[in-house]
Amino acid sequence: MFIDKVQAVENKFIDLEQRISDPSVIARQEEWQKLTKEHAALSPLIEVFRKYKDVTAAIRDDKEIVDDGSDAELTAMAREELAELVKEQAALEEELHILMLPKDPYDDKNVIMEIRGGAGGDEAALFAGDLFRMYMKYIEKQKGWKASIISANAPELGGYKEVIFSVEGSGVYGKLKYESGVHRVQRVPVTEAGGRIHTSTATVAVLPEAEDVEINLNMEDVRVDYYRASGAGGQHVNKTSSAVRMTHIPSGIVVECQDERSQLENRAKAVRVLKARLLAQAQEEAEAEVTEARRSQVGTGDRSERIRTYNYPQGRVTDHRINLTLYKLESVLNGDIDEFIQALAEARRAELMKEAEENND
Repeated sequence: MFIDKVQAVENKFIDLEQRISDPSVIARQEEWQKLTKEHAALSPLIEVFRKYKDVTAAIRDDKEIVDDGSDAELTAMAREELAELVKEQAALEEELHILMLPKDPYDDKNVIMEIRGGAGGDEAALFAGDLFRMYMKYIEKQKGWKASIISANAPELGGYKEVIFSVEGSGVYGKLKYESGVHRVQRVPVTEAGGRIHTSTATVAVLPEAEDVEINLNMEDVRVDYYRASGAGGQHVNKTSSAVRMTHIPSGIVVECQDERSQLENRAKAVRVLKARLLAQAQEEAEAEVTEARRSQVGTGDRSERIRTYNYPQGRVTDHRINLTLYKLESVLNGDIDEFIQALAEARRAELMKEAEENND
């Protein structure tokens, strides 16, 4: 039954190959690009499935030789090869099960990330700055990824009360989505004279960037205010009303952007953030319709949920969703967070496989 489903996907893949090589389809560039993207997304699954079919055919041939038994030497060779092929077939079938799991439609999207200092005052802002640096280091290590600050509010003591930035590249949301939530730090603040350990927090939101076809933003529903930027920026800051504040009246969402010197550039960035927040709101509303029993324990990280603790005295970082503790705090803060991301992705796949098995029972 399962293999029949995979075969149906291969049939679709073959059909896509024929369509994207059709001159009449190539002439319709928008349709052709959509089909080629779908074809590319299926390629890893089809590659594994074709290996699986080759191995299955080899198993069938070896079984015939073993059943025949007329040539003792050939039978022994076939029996030895058969044991290895059966193991390979089982591994490929497990890989097929993983590749057939439903994919998050947003995984390939670029993101808007928002980091805000939470409980802890100045120390929370400093921790938000540490998290921002951690993500910048992680992004630098990813091939083809690019980050760009949209808006930042930096207090005098350092760090950020709030920093909003975009991340562009391949598979960005699929990796960073697990970072959404409340991050907690336990350490002695620089402002603490007595050496006591304090606990502070910062929130991280990872929002997939919305495309126009997903979010129909009617600018008639948006109040746009222009004002003079504040903070560092030289003489320019107080002389022009380049900062932009957008208020989406139906939802009450407010976005501000003042990092660019041009009013036009700030407006464009504010629209990007507003669309991403509206898409996130739509996602949350859809998620709320899912029953509690089927809701993922890992998910994409609810922003009100404490997901990770960074403990300085013990040099450890703990992800509470999967009970994973790593004793390499300095390395993690330097952007080495792949181990957490991979473990969270594996936990999510395990949940999806369990759900698929339950649905098939």
